[in-house]
Amino acid sequence: MEATQILMEEHRVIERVLGALEAAAARMASGAAVRAEFFLQAADFIAAFADGCHHRKEEGVLFPALEAAGIPRAGGPIGVMLAEHEEGRRITRGLRAAAERMQAGEGSAATDARWKASEYAALLRQHIMKEDNILFPMADGAILGRELAAVTAEFGRLRREETADGVQAKYRALAENLEREARG
Repeated sequence: MEATQILMEEHRVIERVLGALEAAAARMASGAAVRAEFFLQAADFIAAFADGCHHRKEEGVLFPALEAAGIPRAGGPIGVMLAEHEEGRRITRGLRAAAERMQAGEGSAATDARWKASEYAALLRQHIMKEDNILFPMADGAILGRELAAVTAEFGRLRREETADGVQAKYRALAENLEREARG
């Protein structure tokens, strides 16, 4: 299904930032400094792209279509994915707060940012694996007919909107910049 292909392609972009967060955390663990702005930019990417673009498609279009196709929210994979989205938001708020404290010169803030970066990357790596290998194939088999046409149309509309206002290009470029900076 085109919708799940779009989501998996966005996962590849998100994974680039996860790799950057992991590399930055590893550099910090070995004693290297990482700018607070790096973590602020990563938190911006997460809020605007991972959550604002990607999760918006899942939560606003794909998950309701799965529910309409008979996949339960409570006690099922949709509920798990939604809970993990919320957990990612919580961790991202912590990452942003730690980076802001880093900017203000608070000594322990760098350690907090490093741990939040690692925590977020670990959460999202397993989350993406579950979506790519379990939930999306389930969606491909469950969403059919008119519902499939509606999902495809809405994904197309959202993607055109994100392209027209430059969101896709901006955050793909930011992912590349974060990767480059994390490598040192």
